[in-house]
Amino acid sequence: MTPRSTDMSGFVTALVPMLSRSLAEDFNVFRVMHHGTHEKQLSNVFAWLLAADATHGLGDAFQCSFLERINAGLPSGKQLPSTGYRVTQEVDTRRDEEVAGGQVGMDIADIVLSQQAAAVVVENYGTSDGHGHDYQRYLDFAVGPGRAAAVVLLCHRRAAHRQQDGWEDAVVVTYAEVLGDLHAHIYRVPSWRRGHSDQFFFIQQMIDHFVEGPAAVNPDDQISFIQAMCETGESARYGYQSQDRATQEFADLVAEHARRQFEDSRKTLATVKAQLQGFARTTLTDQLNEKVERGQVQKIEASLKGIWQWCVALHRADEQPTILLVFGPTAVVKNEQAPQLASARPGLLESVRDT
Repeated sequence: MTPRSTDMSGFVTALVPMLSRSLAEDFNVFRVMHHGTHEKQLSNVFAWLLAADATHGLGDAFQCSFLERINAGLPSGKQLPSTGYRVTQEVDTRRDEEVAGGQVGMDIADIVLSQQAAAVVVENYGTSDGHGHDYQRYLDFAVGPGRAAAVVLLCHRRAAHRQQDGWEDAVVVTYAEVLGDLHAHIYRVPSWRRGHSDQFFFIQQMIDHFVEGPAAVNPDDQISFIQAMCETGESARYGYQSQDRATQEFADLVAEHARRQFEDSRKTLATVKAQLQGFARTTLTDQLNEKVERGQVQKIEASLKGIWQWCVALHRADEQPTILLVFGPTAVVKNEQAPQLASARPGLLESVRDT
């Protein structure tokens, strides 16, 4: 009997450390830079690969393989030329009258390939999902007098059940497909690899990250994952007939709960910060100023950004060091750095403690 399903948020909380161990195992420039977490970032890379005259030195090789994938999804009578396209990004697909009327908001396509005989409008997203864009507007934008056209969903994962409102007619091309084609091409051309070592490294890192994915979880973590699935009432998913769909639906569910937990946790941190700022202004400042003759607190600041975001600063007079009240993520990072800072500058920790 399958155990009763519990709150999915608890499963996500238990799962995060397990996944982070796997992600941390291997270096990858895309993970280090958190690049590709937003569609615009990855669209920039694909547009670079698609441009025949770009600095990758591959000519139109990627453009040709991309069009081959598109043509494989089109009827035989609607095939597109395999090369000769100009590449543009962030293109507003509205008609002139829609722009003039002002009643329709911008509908921006991520990448557009165009030439006299054909055009391709590409929507790049994690899953094969139009996510609010207008399929018919995209198609109308691409079609012209005597010009063939196609609308393409370039994505990490296929999710046919998400393709609605016309997007079921779009050609779906996955990162794995086009990057796999590119991988095969560059290994057929050793002269390119020798002459373009920097580009080769970059492309290989991209393939490793978006096609091969993070390193496999070790067996102990796999057992822990299975145990968590069973204990939280999710074990029935292992028996679904369509495993691809089951995998995608489960991943989407985990992602949604993770997103909510992350958003809610930021709200909690913001509440703590506001309360700490209020305490510093109404109580702590008076207490400190009663104890010191020099360097009294004159200003409370809580607008720091970046890693210092979860911090309230108490600025003092007489050029005395600022008192920093750190908590949450900021405290974790600074505590991890403390031994390194102490060995490099022995007096630093003492001065911080004195403040």
